[in-house]
Amino acid sequence: MTRKQLFLNFKGGTGKTSLSSNYAYRLAEMGNRVLVIDLDSQGHATKCLGYEGEDFQKTLLEVLVKRVPLKDVIQQTNVPNLHFVPSNLTMSTVDLALMPMSGREFKLRNALKDVEPQYDFIIFDAPPSFGLLNLNALMAADDLIVPVLADFLSFHGLKLLFETVQSLEEDLGHVLDNVFIVVNSFNQTYKLAKEALAALKEHYPEYLLPQVIRQCTKFAQASSEGRPIFLADRYSKGALDIQGLIDEVLKRLAAAPQAAKVG
Repeated sequence: MTRKQLFLNFKGGTGKTSLSSNYAYRLAEMGNRVLVIDLDSQGHATKCLGYEGEDFQKTLLEVLVKRVPLKDVIQQTNVPNLHFVPSNLTMSTVDLALMPMSGREFKLRNALKDVEPQYDFIIFDAPPSFGLLNLNALMAADDLIVPVLADFLSFHGLKLLFETVQSLEEDLGHVLDNVFIVVNSFNQTYKLAKEALAALKEHYPEYLLPQVIRQCTKFAQASSEGRPIFLADRYSKGALDIQGLIDEVLKRLAAAPQAAKVG
């Protein structure tokens, strides 16, 4: 069964895109069939995979608004089983275009139906905001992966996100199978970071993954250059930690694929 996983945090600057694109790349390297869907008009996930969003005429906008089949927008990467849907600045108009449509919350879920059987994982990289596009992604997702920084500002974003997820359950009847919180860019030499991590363990013990992504200069540099860390240095802290993240997520999915309902 295809796992649809959304990387989302309403707070910006958490390194969500670097994490999601490298997570997807490594899943493909491991032999999984993976589709990355870039939902951010800045096209950062597209760039992290080594491409420029402005080089593509079609994005998810054409799929959701103009009813172009999703298969006509999907692009191939240099990794045979890693595909992506690019994004560029035209995506900034999606929320406005969806507003008057009926069934607007389900456009992405419906668009995925024809291509889902071709993939083991579909990874959504979402902008740090709440609008109709992210609502579509939440309604299409099985799992929510929330990158956070080990600082106390992250708590406000988490509270808002969990309130949103709960309202989806109550108002639209969509229950996520899993929510995974992962601490990104962690520096254990900072007292504040260790205190924030301890607070996350106290407040979100059932959602917080034990694997943290350590602060890694090579990881940040590779992302800025549009290269997955597994190409730049697969033995770096960043690469090892993402592998650990994948292992932990897959272990939890295998143990209870439908058990960890959010509520």
